[in-house]
Amino acid sequence: MTARPGEDRVARAILTHLAEAPDPVLTGLLSVLSPGQVLDSIRSGTIPAAAAVGLDPVQAARLRPALSRWCARLPAVPADGGLTTAPRDGIRLVCPADPEWPSGLDDLGTARPCALWVRGRADLRARCAKSLAIVGARAATAYGTHVATEIAADLASRGWAIVSGAAYGIDAAAHVGALAVHGVTIAVLASGPDIPYPREHRSLLADITAHGAVISEYPPGSRPTRLRFLARNRIIAALGCATIVVEAAPSSGSMNTARYATQLARPLMAVPGPVTSALSAGCHELISRHDAACVTSAADILAHVSQTPE
Repeated sequence: MTARPGEDRVARAILTHLAEAPDPVLTGLLSVLSPGQVLDSIRSGTIPAAAAVGLDPVQAARLRPALSRWCARLPAVPADGGLTTAPRDGIRLVCPADPEWPSGLDDLGTARPCALWVRGRADLRARCAKSLAIVGARAATAYGTHVATEIAADLASRGWAIVSGAAYGIDAAAHVGALAVHGVTIAVLASGPDIPYPREHRSLLADITAHGAVISEYPPGSRPTRLRFLARNRIIAALGCATIVVEAAPSSGSMNTARYATQLARPLMAVPGPVTSALSAGCHELISRHDAACVTSAADILAHVSQTPE
């Protein structure tokens, strides 16, 4: 018997508590079973034989340990996955079948989020249809902060939503630039949408919530971890029609986001900087070795994006 839509929504909410995203095993199961059936399989420790045929060898090998791990976590999860209490904090769950689900996330394949916890009034699908990701160094220079703020403000004033990660430095500058012109901006967190991180950005995240959205694949109450910061970068890249890197060290989270953008066949751009600055080295590498377009203004950026706002 097929689960009812309401049951599937509860099941997805529960699954966000159980699996550490991105989890290809969970994604594989969801490709052959409904969310409710996946949850039943976790509780029983087995999946239907017919469903197992749909898993690739790697997913199949990891299946039994995953089911055991998720089952052990079940007792600590609310029976409704937190759906009852989330609205009190202005948080809603957006699932792949919902009209609001951003279609760009489907390009992630086995790394697609199970669901998103969203805080804010912005319609994700509508806003992400005309969005640009801006990322960069946390320890940004005055030059990088200025450029990120100006570019984000110009793009937002032209109707583009700005997507970033609410971190120190370039991320914060991009959000601030969009907010300065009353534009829409979306923050993707490595914590639950109700956990301001960094703490000093509590006010900034409140402003983003009021004029856009704060989103996470992790449920309310979740704390950030190093791996979650890396994982959320794929969502930033997938939500944007293109990714712009403003200052980055050669080995950094921003370069990780750039790699995801390339894998997703999204336009990748980088802002050049002083050759004496270590924080420009990553951008120069992207331009010289990874076919990133060299950009210095919003006009440059829009010239490399096929879709422009009406």
